[in-house]
Amino acid sequence: MDYVKVAVDAMGGDNAPEAVVRGALQALASREQLQVTLVGREEEIRAALKDCSYPEDRLYILHASEVIEMAEPPVRAISTKKDSSIVKGMKLVKSGECDAFVTAGSSGAALVGGQVLVGRIKGIERPPFAPVLPSAGGPFLLIDCGANVDARASQLVQFAQMGSIYMESVVGIRNPRVALANIGAEEEKGNALVKETMPLLRALDGINFIGSVEARDIPSGAADVVVCDAFTGNMILKTYEGTAAMLLGEIKKALLSGTRAKLGGLLIKPAIKKTMKKFSASTYGGAPMLGLNGLVVKAHGNAGAIEIQHAIEQCAEWKEKKVNDQFRTRMKLVDRTAVN
Repeated sequence: MDYVKVAVDAMGGDNAPEAVVRGALQALASREQLQVTLVGREEEIRAALKDCSYPEDRLYILHASEVIEMAEPPVRAISTKKDSSIVKGMKLVKSGECDAFVTAGSSGAALVGGQVLVGRIKGIERPPFAPVLPSAGGPFLLIDCGANVDARASQLVQFAQMGSIYMESVVGIRNPRVALANIGAEEEKGNALVKETMPLLRALDGINFIGSVEARDIPSGAADVVVCDAFTGNMILKTYEGTAAMLLGEIKKALLSGTRAKLGGLLIKPAIKKTMKKFSASTYGGAPMLGLNGLVVKAHGNAGAIEIQHAIEQCAEWKEKKVNDQFRTRMKLVDRTAVN
């Protein structure tokens, strides 16, 4: 069998290694074509595996003695902690031993390691973080949400192309609607970056560009791919997550406010759970870093087993759909380093 080989940072995140190990085992149980290598402190990984049943021919452990902490400067950490779970996991992708790497650890280390250790596809200017998020109209891709705070128009154009290909190939949305995050729908609105990017996207063949989208319209499903620089994207993402957490807290508080509310809560509990599952970010796994020679997926720092499972399953979809091959052929990439 042609396995999808995924390296997983067993030490990354608030709930490591237990939640990471459980998520990996759940992914192995759900997909027979998966092969997982847990990277981290072997003693702790084996303790988390104790009393668990798993296919020994599809689960491996690679010992890594060091851990890159969240607050560490990422460039220094990647260069000095050679025996860390992030560095050793990414080197498995670089060497071709694994197809993808999943971590709930340091975002900065994932970003630096992805570019320095895994490397970019020739012609890709900057790899973006691109999480799939829930909306009332279905899932959408937010690209970029954390990798490139100061982006150029040419990079946003590539984000639009990669986002469109990813949503069509992996998520299964035909002719996905691509929009540029903006402060208004009118052509004259926006900052210098938006105004420079807008005509480039309008003239671009191969994507279904629909113009601007305002932040308030994103949750209703106004676009399938929302393109922006990482500063704007991260603000959208954090506001999205914070608003969802606040609303959930207020709903719970209201349903526990009295006897009548509690009785009503029992009646609507199944419908509420179904709705909240639809809007849970964990349903879609982590944020893939697109445009690398391989795949790096960054899960939330507080990810539980289910998010780790879905992040690993994302990697299987990415390989099966040959997403990187599609980037190379459909985007007509030019290696600017070779040209210059």
